[in-house]
Amino acid sequence: MLHKVIFIAGVIPFLFACNVRDVEQTERAEAIVGRHIVRFTQPPGRIPARVSVDAPLLGNGFTGVALSGSPEHQVFYVARNDFWRLKSAHNESYPAVLGKIELSIPQLEGASYLVEQHLYDAVTTARFGKDGFSVTYKAYVAATEDVMVVEIGMEGAGELEGNIRLALPGEKEIPDNPPVEPALPGKKEIHAAGKDVWYLSRAFEDSVDIPTKAAMALQVEDCPDGRFTLKQGKTIRFVCAFSSNFKSDDCVAAVVRKVAESTPGQLNRVKEQHKQWWKNYWEKSFVSIPDSLIEGQYYLSLYGTASCSRDLDFPPGIFGTWITQEQPSWSADYHLNYNHMAPFYALYSANRIEQAEPYYRPLLAFIPRGEYYSEKVTGISGGILLPVGIGPLGIETTRWSPLMEKYRKYWKEEGNIEDEGMFWKQKSNAAYSVVNLSMQFYRTWDRDFAAAAYPFVKRTAVFWENYLKYEDGQYTDYNDAIHEGTSDRKNPLLSLGLIKLVMQTAVDMSELIGTDTGKQDKWRHIRDHIAPYPLFERNGQTVFRYTEEGTDWVEGNTLGIQHIYPGGQIGLGSDPELLRVAWNTVHEMQRWIDGNGSNSFFPAAVRVGYDPDSILYHLERYSKHTFPNGFQLNNPHGIENLSTVPNTVNEMLCMGHQDVVRLFPVWPRHKDASFHRIRVEGAFLVSGKLANGNVSDVQILSERGRTLHLLNPWKNQKVRVTEENAGETVYEGDSIRINTKPGTTYRFAPVIL
Repeated sequence: MLHKVIFIAGVIPFLFACNVRDVEQTERAEAIVGRHIVRFTQPPGRIPARVSVDAPLLGNGFTGVALSGSPEHQVFYVARNDFWRLKSAHNESYPAVLGKIELSIPQLEGASYLVEQHLYDAVTTARFGKDGFSVTYKAYVAATEDVMVVEIGMEGAGELEGNIRLALPGEKEIPDNPPVEPALPGKKEIHAAGKDVWYLSRAFEDSVDIPTKAAMALQVEDCPDGRFTLKQGKTIRFVCAFSSNFKSDDCVAAVVRKVAESTPGQLNRVKEQHKQWWKNYWEKSFVSIPDSLIEGQYYLSLYGTASCSRDLDFPPGIFGTWITQEQPSWSADYHLNYNHMAPFYALYSANRIEQAEPYYRPLLAFIPRGEYYSEKVTGISGGILLPVGIGPLGIETTRWSPLMEKYRKYWKEEGNIEDEGMFWKQKSNAAYSVVNLSMQFYRTWDRDFAAAAYPFVKRTAVFWENYLKYEDGQYTDYNDAIHEGTSDRKNPLLSLGLIKLVMQTAVDMSELIGTDTGKQDKWRHIRDHIAPYPLFERNGQTVFRYTEEGTDWVEGNTLGIQHIYPGGQIGLGSDPELLRVAWNTVHEMQRWIDGNGSNSFFPAAVRVGYDPDSILYHLERYSKHTFPNGFQLNNPHGIENLSTVPNTVNEMLCMGHQDVVRLFPVWPRHKDASFHRIRVEGAFLVSGKLANGNVSDVQILSERGRTLHLLNPWKNQKVRVTEENAGETVYEGDSIRINTKPGTTYRFAPVIL
């Protein structure tokens, strides 16, 4: 009894302290994220478009809405992650535009324009002013229901007439460019379902591999035919619901029913749930840094990924969920030589695993086709070889077709097409796909995830163990292009790094789930005996050569450093001479603003210990080089760039790599900063603070109870470690090793003598 009383007396203060800390972290997250508001002061000009748009973007990870138009005619473009034309043929499979909502108020012609997006609660507001009156609206795509709610009001004297209507995509949204890019047939309808409810639907059901259908319904209360009158003190609210044949047996009936049931009380609950979801999202992990521009881009990027990535079987393609014109460039698919991977890089360190989960589902669905190509093209059974482009549910977006045979035959003649697959002579697409699987695995050590991902990782390892040639004591990679279509004969730099990653990941996954123990020695042997990275002299410095025989250097893109990041094969704990070559290569390339590779170049610079002030200088330039929505200027690509800023900042503040956790490893000591729950390898969630050059408030939560190896953040000082619900231990030396317990938090502080 005595022991029980003592235990309770000791625990209550601790629980109270935890609750206080939780409240403090909630307040910090709101204060930090809440100060960032995205402003658009003129109507977007690049919408509709086959590429990324410059418009305000809304979404809930399933449905995306892009705002366009002038004040008198606002157009809400609607698309969904799961509304594709699904046919395995080049230029015949792509995500499609579902429809539009058009909000017209003719008297606003010539009005001022301001749209603001509040990142903390994901609510978008607009204000259009003219002649002493202004029209405002608030809009959000609900995080917990597949609906959008818009409330319209007016300030000033008089009345304004307007209307709201649904519209199907027209000629601007569905261009017809035969023969290679024709408008492909589909079914569409738009009808009234009551005096104030309308719906539309689109479907691709003929000449496809998988039928698809999506629908949206609009309700405007007390506004027959969508006509309304605005005056001060009166709010017009419209609700739009969305669904598809993958979410509802009858998606039209589902959306009509949803809007019909949208009572004021129900919508108030939806709004509160929406706010709570975003509150929880921001509290998962956050940072505070002195550069408001970089910090704003950090949170805008995480807003973007939350808005487009939650549908498990339908991850976002190249342009996210914001498809505004059909036949989008590159079919807006999952390009496997970096585009599909890059948007997710930051999510693992930023502790947003829910947003990262959809990444790998298309890879698992494509395993049978990958096995086919491995056998057919290379004669390797049990492996996988992937083409450059795939879609959801096993669809192959780049498969050779009769139309391509007629109009793109030279691709096949140049060797870029093998069998029916578009490979561009690259063998590395499956290995590149393992990058994100490896990131999630090592940062979570989640056995269920490992079991799900392992079939893909294993088959990738099997391919390489049979494809590589073992000669002169090392494994050599022949006839594998580093860039699309290049004629490289031997040992492309990127593939060498990716193969090492694949082998290590296959070993560790198989050990965790207890399978294929007989294969592990072979995979380790390949990891340890793969050919060394090719080197050469450039401008008086030893740098990496792109291939041993073939391409030596390219003035563009960043493939020359992608074995560093995202390949993860070089870091601050690497051999000093290898690290020096890596540093030289980053310094020689200077690809800070690159059409493809900024998302890998910045974190690679961090991994090799490049000057932190220089990194931040270029990161600020990069953050200025954007549209207000965060997409890069003069860059047709879309969401791949959402990872660049948060990933770079996280790595600078807290790096968990090569089995060592480092605090503020590549961060200027004269810049104050703090971070909360950055996720690092080993399944650790790390928090810390730097103020006036001193590190403090360090705590680490161990999710899986793995061994923690922390580089002492107080060099030459002893460290007091306080274990949750236990005692204290003092450590000394350059590094601290702790056999942690699952679910336990450890707090670190220097011993003050």
